[in-house]
Amino acid sequence: MGELPEGVELPLASVAIPRPSASLIISRNNSGKEEILLCHRVSEVPAFPDFWAFPGGGVSRVDRQVAEENPDWLSHTEDPVSTITLLRELVEEVGFAPDGEGSLELVDENIQNSICEDKNAWSSFVKQNLLKIENFNSQIVAERTMPPLAPVRFTNTFHHLSIGDSKIEPRFPEGLSEFDEYRWWQPKELLDFWLKNEVRLPPPQVTLTRDIVQAINERGDLISAFEKLHENPSKGYHILEFAPGVECLPLPTQTLPPATHTNCYVLGVSGGERIIVDPAAKSKEALDILRNKVREIESTGSKIVATIFTHKHPDHIGDLENISEIYQAPIWTSKETLEIIPKSESDKILKEGDDFKLIGKGESISWSVIETHGHCPGHICLVGDAGIISGDNVTVIGTILVPSSDGDMNQYLEGLERIKNLNPPLLFPGHGPFSANPQRLLNRYITHRNERHMLVYNAVKNNYKELESIAKKSYEDTPDAHPALLIDQTLSHLKGHIKSENIREEDGRYYIN
Repeated sequence: MGELPEGVELPLASVAIPRPSASLIISRNNSGKEEILLCHRVSEVPAFPDFWAFPGGGVSRVDRQVAEENPDWLSHTEDPVSTITLLRELVEEVGFAPDGEGSLELVDENIQNSICEDKNAWSSFVKQNLLKIENFNSQIVAERTMPPLAPVRFTNTFHHLSIGDSKIEPRFPEGLSEFDEYRWWQPKELLDFWLKNEVRLPPPQVTLTRDIVQAINERGDLISAFEKLHENPSKGYHILEFAPGVECLPLPTQTLPPATHTNCYVLGVSGGERIIVDPAAKSKEALDILRNKVREIESTGSKIVATIFTHKHPDHIGDLENISEIYQAPIWTSKETLEIIPKSESDKILKEGDDFKLIGKGESISWSVIETHGHCPGHICLVGDAGIISGDNVTVIGTILVPSSDGDMNQYLEGLERIKNLNPPLLFPGHGPFSANPQRLLNRYITHRNERHMLVYNAVKNNYKELESIAKKSYEDTPDAHPALLIDQTLSHLKGHIKSENIREEDGRYYIN
């Protein structure tokens, strides 16, 4: 936590325990085309906006209660509780329910709206025989657990159900839907679109789509492919692909809460040239995770051509001596970051405008460097077609500190504006989940920081002259924040105003120019 003021220590956050959730992959045969249903999430949802996803959701308290009170319901299924969640979510999200004969049908619109308004209504309609659950028997084909990127995590069970040549189509509830579009995809087509950055998929569904396509290649058709996946549902570790050519490897670090990990990124494709960004491993656990990833990379025939560090803070730079025993590659980073690590003739200084290409599978993936020095001197970002690896400029969960010791609030704000103007499709931060809506996130950061900047200015304008009193006035809306952090961030804002010649400092007191 190199951004903390000297002497300040914060308790480390705990890794969240995953909650159960369930999704349903619905397949059909449409005039010889084998397809699966995905729905497009609206731009306003907080998680994965504008992504394509399977219907489903988290297991609720209501679902558990229904299962406990009705133990004979869906007792023939592999997981009655997650199946209840599936059937309730299906009605809510797409208007589908079991037809009593092993397939699905479209439900009455009033039933759908009632369940959207009250989860308890689902079991009531089942008891009234207005919804069927007989002969519903989905196949569990995979399980994916969200990595430790956020305070809320899920272990999602993926089910499959074939509806044969049925022609039913989803119906979204008016004004309540998290979806605004649906499409029946052929799995290979879906994967190809994702690889071309033309559709967005949540990371768990990327590896699952790859598994489906591989199983089709092995078995010859979609139904047989799902039979294969059902025989041995994949669980445990899976590659975490945020975008084509961008893998994330969360490494446990001593970092600013609520984060518990630093995002190490692996750029490039399997079998091609690879670059590792921010290998922050220091603990035995983190080093073991990195070691296993490097072995996996090398087993595909890939070569690690470089290590890149986005900046110099200790929660981004690992134990280089131990890491060098895992793999060796030149270090590429800014001049300021190179100054704090052991020297090597193979090191390379990265600066504004530099670029590089990673060759693999007959194509190249290009990345370029921009400098964003606000968080600390020498901070860089990597810009590619998939998005921007943004280091510690923004985070989806939590906040970013601009240290008064060597940060620069003015440059930080300029950096945010610059990243926003590049209009990246995705942002890959140094901690936590990636941002699927960078414009919204950056606008929020820019607005918040500018408002705080003005609050500090107004405090001085209103004759608050000492640092402590300026901080207390400027952060009236955050009374529970750490006092030392408020002082430090206020000082960063004051230094920015002094640099802009809006405020002057005389003998430890501050005045408007």
